[in-house]
Amino acid sequence: MTGGGAIAKTPDRRALNRALLARQHLLQRADLSVSEALERLVALQAQAARAPYFALWTRLKGFAPQALSDRLEDFSLARGTLMRGTLHIAAAEDFTAIRPLIQPGLDRFLTEGGVHGRALAGLNPAEIVAAARELLRRGPMTAAALREGLAERWPERDPQALAMAARIGLPMLQLPPRGLWGRSGQPTLAAMADRLAAARPGFALADLVGRYLAAFGPASVADAQAWLGLTRLAPIFEALRPSLVRFLGEDGVELFDLPGAERPAGETNAPVRFLGEFDNVLLAHEDRTRVMSAEHKRRLYTANGIVRPAVLIDGFTAGRWRIEDGKAMSTLYVELFDRPAKAVARTVAEEGERLLAFAARHAGGDVRIDVAET
Repeated sequence: MTGGGAIAKTPDRRALNRALLARQHLLQRADLSVSEALERLVALQAQAARAPYFALWTRLKGFAPQALSDRLEDFSLARGTLMRGTLHIAAAEDFTAIRPLIQPGLDRFLTEGGVHGRALAGLNPAEIVAAARELLRRGPMTAAALREGLAERWPERDPQALAMAARIGLPMLQLPPRGLWGRSGQPTLAAMADRLAAARPGFALADLVGRYLAAFGPASVADAQAWLGLTRLAPIFEALRPSLVRFLGEDGVELFDLPGAERPAGETNAPVRFLGEFDNVLLAHEDRTRVMSAEHKRRLYTANGIVRPAVLIDGFTAGRWRIEDGKAMSTLYVELFDRPAKAVARTVAEEGERLLAFAARHAGGDVRIDVAET
C-alpha cells in the first residue's frame, strides 16, 4: 500500500490493538539484541529502575538483564530526561538526536503560570543552566549536590525550582550504578555533552514522528503529541501526508501510518503478557482505548502519576501485578479485573512463573491469582 491516497478502511479497536502489539513485539517475542530492540522501540520509560528490564523481558527471546546493564555502563545506551520530562533509556545516538527536538515540550515546565516558573520569576533560565554546566564540569554530581550548588548561587530561591530549571535546560544523564539490574545508588548526574558524542546531523522532527509511527502507529496527531510531549505537530504530519497511509478511526479521528508497517488482523491471537511500570504501550497514545478501557485506566493509574504493572489478556489490560520478595520465598500477586476462564487463568499462571524465574530474588516461588473486588 502506498501513501498519499484515499483514506483506507477504518480499523476497529482490535485491529489497532494488534498493530500496536506487533510493533512492540508483544504478539511474539523477538530474537533481537538490546540495541536492535531500542532502535525499533525508540526509547523505554525508566523512572522505575527495573521497568526497562521488564519491558525487554516481555518483548525479547532469552533476554538477560546484564545485556541492558552492560549497554548502560559502556554508554552505548543513555538514561536521562526525554519525552514529557520523564526518564527514558535510548540508544546514545538517538538520545542526543531526540533531546534537542523535544526542548519546546520541556520548556513548558517553566512557564510563568507554573509553580516552578513562579518561583524563578525574574531570573534568566540561561544563567541557571550556565551555573549547572559549570558545576558539572568539575565532575558528576548527585542530584542533591547539584541542587545545593545552585542554592549557594541563589540562596533566596527555591532549590527545587533551580534544579528543575537546570534539568530542563541542560541535557543530562543519570549515571550507573543507578538503573542497573540488582544494583542501585543515588541519582548521579553528568552533562550529556561530557559523556556522549555530538548528535548526528540532519535528524529532524519529521524523522522522529516517523520513528514514532513505526513503533506505535497507526496514530493521530494528538497521539504523537501525547507521547512526545510536544504540541503543534499538525504541520509535520501535513508535510509527511504524501508518504503516509491514512485511516479514519471509529471515532472519526484521522490516523496516520507508514505504508509498509505491520497491521495484523484483529483476530490475530495475542498471548498473555506482563508489562512493567510505565510501559510504553500504556502511555504512547492520547486515545488509549486500543489497549485499555477507561475503567481499567483508573485502576492502573494512581493519583500521583504512577502507572502500575499491567497484565494483558487477549491484547488488552486485564489486571495488575506485583512481586514481593520474602525472606525465603518470592510471591507474584496477580489481581485480575474480571474472573477469567480456567484455561486463561492457567496461561496467566504459566507466564507468571516465567516472570518469577526472571525477576524474583529466590528460586522457585508462588503465583497467586485473585479477582479484584468491584
